[in-house]
Amino acid sequence: MTVFLATVLTVLFSVTALLALARLYRGPSLLDRVVAADVLLNTMVGAVGAEAAVNRHASTLPVLVVLSLLGFVGAVAVVRFAVREES
Repeated sequence: MTVFLATVLTVLFSVTALLALARLYRGPSLLDRVVAADVLLNTMVGAVGAEAAVNRHASTLPVLVVLSLLGFVGAVAVVRFAVREES
């Protein structure tokens, strides 16, 4: 059962990451690319969290915290930059 669950999660996270990469490459505006990068980072957080849950270990918790903080700070910084450019 665990191998099946890990396979399904791997496929779902891979498809999500590929779609986010496609939007990151094709995005017509800066904000589209920022949202795609945020989705990609959140996909990575989900994949690391799923891996920790499937293998039943908590040693990746600091990695999850750092990735989450990086995503939040990066998104806020880019939005502040985009707001300054519009005015």
